[in-house]
Amino acid sequence: MDQSPLEVFKAINNPRGWWQGEIVGKTDQLNDVFTYRMDDVHFSQQKIVELVDNQKVVWLVTESNLSFVAKRDEWTNTKIQFDIHSEGGKTKVTFTHHGLVPAFECYEGCSGAWGMLIEKSLFSFITKGKGVKVF
Repeated sequence: MDQSPLEVFKAINNPRGWWQGEIVGKTDQLNDVFTYRMDDVHFSQQKIVELVDNQKVVWLVTESNLSFVAKRDEWTNTKIQFDIHSEGGKTKVTFTHHGLVPAFECYEGCSGAWGMLIEKSLFSFITKGKGVKVF
């Protein structure tokens, strides 16, 4: 994308703009803790454990409750990571949800949801200033 690493970094750190659902708490400083809730389907609490200006954002999921799987806390102790770097005059984001593994019941659905959120809503938020509804 044409936006600078700084613009991308700021957008990622404002998940209210692209992650659908209710977000409570601060989301842009090291050690900030925030919660995410999508109706009665998904609740998780994230702590920002790594923040490298214009390069990296890492959230540790400290609590989770997914209503659509048997082991409702599958996300707990996983890490959500965004790596930002320049490549060929463009800014590239690499997204990884460490610990979200194929053995998890939510793997397929959660991976698909992340794909839509990152590729559609976050991309739109970065490039157009407004996230899009993906589900």
